Amino acid sequence: MNVRSAASPLVSILIPAFNAAPWLAATLESALAQTHTPVEIIVVDDGSADDTLACARTFASRGVVVATQANAGASAARNHALRLAHGDFIQFLDADDLLSPRKIELQLAVLATRPTGALATCRWGRFDTDPSAARFVDDIVFRDFTPVDFLLVYAHEGAMMHPAAWLVPRAVADTAGPWDETLSLNDDGEYFARVALASVGLAFARDPAAASLYRSNLQTSLSGRRSARALVSLEKSFALTAAHLLAAEDSPRVRRALADYWKRASYELYPEAPAASRAAERRAASFGFSRLPAPGGARQRRLSRFLGWRLARRLVRLLQG
Repeated sequence: MNVRSAASPLVSILIPAFNAAPWLAATLESALAQTHTPVEIIVVDDGSADDTLACARTFASRGVVVATQANAGASAARNHALRLAHGDFIQFLDADDLLSPRKIELQLAVLATRPTGALATCRWGRFDTDPSAARFVDDIVFRDFTPVDFLLVYAHEGAMMHPAAWLVPRAVADTAGPWDETLSLNDDGEYFARVALASVGLAFARDPAAASLYRSNLQTSLSGRRSARALVSLEKSFALTAAHLLAAEDSPRVRRALADYWKRASYELYPEAPAASRAAERRAASFGFSRLPAPGGARQRRLSRFLGWRLARRLVRLLQG
């Protein structure tokens, strides 16, 4: 087996930042607190209108590299950071999220026992304001995977891996290609599908001290999720990810997974994008029968049996005001 050198590799921590002044200092402190050395930390300010850039520059004396660009979106900022990065490994970190101190150290220790071309994941949790109260979710992905098996779970279950939970060899990132700058919503789902497929497998760091923390329920991150632009991005990312998986393996198990995947897309796109929702449902049918239940809580699902899930969703939203 071709295993990695024992030499300490350089890890590039890449942070796109847009109007993240309230959270960026905590994010940078978590990057600076990594027990693994050496690291390079690169912040790309994406045309922020608040004090994000000023905050980032206060960390320059501690070795943080700060770059700026006109507002072009998170994917463009990540690509900018990638072009500046010199690391053997890439750690993406959004400007409001956190890393546990030993996250990179423990993932590299796992990768040292794996073939070249493997990438690492770890557990991840959601928090609102208190990181110590993080809720660790989607634990169905807290294990080793082959690339296709990971995407099958993603397609069947909708279980995600938080972007900061990955640690990616630079060679794998280069093979996968850059972030798609035409995407805004679910850009990470499409990107990491390519990254996973460019790897030889996913190695899960089982030590609970390896973790990434996802700051959720921020109004700034939620406000644009149902915009027309976001929904176009969502539909495109669904299509690209499905195409990546099908190109990797066209088999009965993949087609069953894609039936569920497109059914979930039809739920996600409705009611704001009804034409795209129906197109997604047709794509689901083209891959076979999906047993994915109707969306919503118990009341909405009961209504769905009589009214259909679209009318039930609209009715429940109307009743909720």
